[in-house]
Amino acid sequence: MDSLNDTAWVRTRGDLVSYIRKLSQEAEATSNSWENQTLDRYLEALSAWTHDMDGYFNNQGQPVPDQPGWSLIADMLRAACFYE
Repeated sequence: MDSLNDTAWVRTRGDLVSYIRKLSQEAEATSNSWENQTLDRYLEALSAWTHDMDGYFNNQGQPVPDQPGWSLIADMLRAACFYE
């Protein structure tokens, strides 16, 4: 399993489950450096990033997906840790 910042390995539902568990462990760590450390802030950031994600894909030179895959869901969850 790769880094939480590299979600390319998240290809199945089981991979996403593992990814979410890793996020949870990171959130519990005393050295947690997340910008959005409370549930309300995390969910607000998740909503904002999801709303603005076209810009992320455009900046990366990638097409905006019509349907989310497991990896995109992981990207969304990771982005919510830090998105302001």
